[in-house]
Amino acid sequence: MQKDQLLNRRRALITGAAVLGAAGTAGVLVTSGGETPARPAVPAAGAQARRALRPSAYRLQPLTGYGPPRTAPARTLVRRAPILRVPGRGRTMVLTFDDGPDPRYTPQVLDTLAHYDVRAMFFVCGEMAVRNKDLLARMADEGHVVGNHTWSHPLLTRLSRAQIRSQMTRTSEVIEDAYGERPQWFRAPYGAWNRAVFQIGAELGMEPLAWTVDSRDWTTPGTRTIVGRIEKGAAPGVVVLSHDAGGDRSQSVGALRRYLPQLLDSGYHVSVPRRRLM
Repeated sequence: MQKDQLLNRRRALITGAAVLGAAGTAGVLVTSGGETPARPAVPAAGAQARRALRPSAYRLQPLTGYGPPRTAPARTLVRRAPILRVPGRGRTMVLTFDDGPDPRYTPQVLDTLAHYDVRAMFFVCGEMAVRNKDLLARMADEGHVVGNHTWSHPLLTRLSRAQIRSQMTRTSEVIEDAYGERPQWFRAPYGAWNRAVFQIGAELGMEPLAWTVDSRDWTTPGTRTIVGRIEKGAAPGVVVLSHDAGGDRSQSVGALRRYLPQLLDSGYHVSVPRRRLM
């Protein structure tokens, strides 16, 4: 009996030593409760002793080998002329409104667009936007695109580079705060462009968009005249220029209510441009 007990204890010791050796080779040892891992045994000194390998850094970070390679964001192309038309399938047009937002007229424009489930572009001036941030928030909620139209609507070709940058940067900051993201489009007041305007706009991540059809609604020629100009100029890819601020824009609002349903009934798709297509 005593001899059997001694043999069993010896087998247990041998088995335990084998388990410890295997765990030391694997570099990990788990306690019987399975809760806290113990440190691996330090190998004995001698010719065969090797330093324990530290876990590789990649084991502590998520693997990224299966994802697309990381690349620096592409810079916006510095153009020599503004974009006048937009590509697209079928009879696609873009409606744009400048100089706002104006609490007297912009809500009426937005109401009409919402009624027909149409998206448009609004090129806002910073000094107007900062006083009407709620309208920019509404534009964001309803899927419209907000572009940069400078802070105070100056003739940019008469300003220094520092002044041009200030006009654009301040406006982009207000748009980002109220709209939720920085603008990707800009439009020079009066359509006055030069190399500095294109360069600074590109550095701020914006594309220059002009227009194809000028409604000249700012001259207040009458609702019927505005409607006629837009319907006459309607064609696939055109960009229409109108205004929702900068003066009495009641004619502009009235014209929109008339020509928008007519364009839709004629088969035109009124939408907003996408940068990747430009």
